[in-house]
Amino acid sequence: MEITDVAPVAVRQRIRGRARLAGRLATVCDEDRAHCERLLAERHPEHSPGHDAEADRPAWMLVRLETGAVSVDDLWGAGCAEPADLGAAEPDPVAPHEAELLQHLHSAHGDQVRGLAGLLAEHGGSAGTAGRDAVRDAVPLALDRFGLRLRCTTGGGRTFDARFDFPEPVSGTGELRCAMHALFAAAAG
Repeated sequence: MEITDVAPVAVRQRIRGRARLAGRLATVCDEDRAHCERLLAERHPEHSPGHDAEADRPAWMLVRLETGAVSVDDLWGAGCAEPADLGAAEPDPVAPHEAELLQHLHSAHGDQVRGLAGLLAEHGGSAGTAGRDAVRDAVPLALDRFGLRLRCTTGGGRTFDARFDFPEPVSGTGELRCAMHALFAAAAG
């Protein structure tokens, strides 16, 4: 199975990454069947088992992917993960809100987002300089509990990504708001 992650804001090269899960499909065993049917009914009631009126054939066949390999390939690197680690991973608390937050940052705080590029020059980059190397645009590309990633474009048309880490991981939108205010305050001087 391949999963493609697309940036929720308009940027060049919108595909942020791809994850690939490989394994084998197996039928859901009887002891897990009721649990899996409940999950399906919660998420897709119109497609849940038993919704189809035809009694002579099952409407659904529940299968499970027994994952054997996991790989991630994105614009910042590639790597593999153990299926057990993936299964044990906690979801990022920012993920359910990321698309809306990135769109909000882009539309309502564009000047502040572009102001973050000034921090790049302070730390040895050329992003804050004049001319072809100066950043003329910065668009929020990704947001997670660890920080914000921008897609920057210079006056010369060069595109690069910059990551702005939070001092510590955030556990929700309240902490995220404080972390973003701290980033913007640092950029404002």
